[in-house]
Amino acid sequence: MMIRRFTLLAVPAFLTACDPSGESGNPGQDATPTAPTPPDTPGTTEPPSPLGGARQVSERTDLFVFEYSYPQAAGDTEGLAGWLDNRLERERRRLSARAAQGREEASDNGFPFNTYSSETAWEVAADLPNWLSLSASQSFYYGGAHPNYGFDTIVWDKENDTVREPISFFTSAEALDEALGPQLCEALNAEREERRGEPVEEGSDDTFDACIKPDETNLLLGSTNGESFNRIGIQIAPYLAGPYAEGSYEFTFPVTEELLETVRDEYRGAFAAN
Repeated sequence: MMIRRFTLLAVPAFLTACDPSGESGNPGQDATPTAPTPPDTPGTTEPPSPLGGARQVSERTDLFVFEYSYPQAAGDTEGLAGWLDNRLERERRRLSARAAQGREEASDNGFPFNTYSSETAWEVAADLPNWLSLSASQSFYYGGAHPNYGFDTIVWDKENDTVREPISFFTSAEALDEALGPQLCEALNAEREERRGEPVEEGSDDTFDACIKPDETNLLLGSTNGESFNRIGIQIAPYLAGPYAEGSYEFTFPVTEELLETVRDEYRGAFAAN
């Protein structure tokens, strides 16, 4: 497997690119793949990225540490590689701008500045004939008491060369919640009890005791046969279902006949019930 590694070290802060717009990186807002956005200044310029192979980028400056990677299956897909490279550039510019602002505020208030960081690692969740499902583990530090982490997911439509969100495969978020929600809530509460040493109090109004809807989580489309989506993954980041110390929650559920009924007609052929 070919891995394209790019490491940029000790880039002066005044040469790092900035993105003051705060542009969102939500895959749902970027459904059409575009060419990578070039950096704003020479300080972060990289050589052109040839198609093919995994990509791993590492950049360290006096302001931030930036890590970003994706697998060979994504690098071998022209439109998807461009979309991921575009995301890479946007996230790097956003981190640079945020770190610069953080250092300025720390200086104004007489506080020490701690280097910001962002790491995104994409992996293949399922590679089907017409679909490539990717998941990302993300960690970041923006000068708070501790770093945080979360997840992301996209599905690449190979026939139409575009990114789709997993929730868009279903008739509605409400329909998916009706089919999967009770099972998710039961599994979540069982895991909460295991971690907390006591069951969730029935009727509790504590936010960290509430059930979580599937569309409020990071939803993954998975496969055990390489032919169809027959697994649904659920990833719940810290603070959504419990305090930071409890960590994240992750579950996998089989696609059932009931759940299959919630899939949109045009995507039904991509799914199979167990």
